[in-house]
Amino acid sequence: MKAHISGVGGTAFGRHEGQDTLQLMARAANGAIGDAGVDRAEVDGLLVGYSTGMPHLMLASVLAEHLGLQPGYAHAVQMGGATGCGMVMLAQMLVASGQCRAVLVLGGENRLTGGRSREDVIQTLAQVGHPRYEVPYGTTIPGYYALLASQYMHRFGLSEEDLAEFAVLMRNHAAAHCDAQFRDAISVRDVLESRPIATPLKLLDCCPISDGSQAFLVTADGVGRAGPVIAGTGQAHVAQHLSMMTDITDMGAARSARQALDRAGLGVDDIGVIGIYDSFTITVTMLLEEIGFSARGQAAADARDGLYGPDGLGLNTHGGLLSYGHPGVAGGMAHLAEVVAQMRGEAGTRQMPSRPETGFLHGDGGVLSAHVSLVLQQEE
Repeated sequence: MKAHISGVGGTAFGRHEGQDTLQLMARAANGAIGDAGVDRAEVDGLLVGYSTGMPHLMLASVLAEHLGLQPGYAHAVQMGGATGCGMVMLAQMLVASGQCRAVLVLGGENRLTGGRSREDVIQTLAQVGHPRYEVPYGTTIPGYYALLASQYMHRFGLSEEDLAEFAVLMRNHAAAHCDAQFRDAISVRDVLESRPIATPLKLLDCCPISDGSQAFLVTADGVGRAGPVIAGTGQAHVAQHLSMMTDITDMGAARSARQALDRAGLGVDDIGVIGIYDSFTITVTMLLEEIGFSARGQAAADARDGLYGPDGLGLNTHGGLLSYGHPGVAGGMAHLAEVVAQMRGEAGTRQMPSRPETGFLHGDGGVLSAHVSLVLQQEE
């Protein structure tokens, strides 16, 4: 049984004063169900990503009740930034096995305006570090990625200007999307002159904190609107903590991508549009190179040459986490929403010149710790 992305719904990312996590998720859920053209009673599966603003032990059941759904399967998932792709992978398995015929995949929260201080959010996220060898020393998520960046840049001869290329590219893409949190143009100089966060990362090398939500309806053949087929999936988990990683060129991304591509019967050269996790400029740089879209040390040069623009592979044509925004789980899910929009031919002024037949998604959780890859194909 094939599984399709039949419905997509979501809010703009940025600031949503006065709206809580449940309200934001409900808006996305209603949008996805409506987009798919499916009756609410047909939704028999529900997957919900964790929320730092609403850390309920039974979040999926709470959302089902709030949405007026009575699914036969409900599950809350927690994989950091890989949660969105991980939920879609699970939804595909539920549909393929016959367990469900219409699975609602949902993420969102009011991370920016929910009443928690920025410092509190930063400290909560920092707990992905090793409780004995990392967290006691006060390292934050930007600090972990800065350590990776320093070693990777030294090993492959990258400069801060190279990393900045991706901040500029994402902002250029976001400028064409009315739902993006940041749309004003920036330059490499702007990135380099922005406030230092954790050497070598500057403010504009880092994703913002946002409010927002995103949802998909994953369906079986003949249920709802026809949509791209989930043709391949993969996961890899090499090490959870930075202090336990032994090789920064084998973080798990290539293993995960290889599984997904092999299951789809495709290679990287067959992909038409890509959505790659970009919590920091170093994140997307390392992932592009490990997966194989660019050679080691060449992703920035490829970006300058247009490989990742709309005339090339169309990397995060909505602006990615770096500019579209990052409200937790929904942040990575927006990459998939954009790939689906491109494959449907519904991306408006962002639409690539040739509607892609294939799409590739990659999410990472923690500090390049949990990896999930997806391959989408147009229905034959």
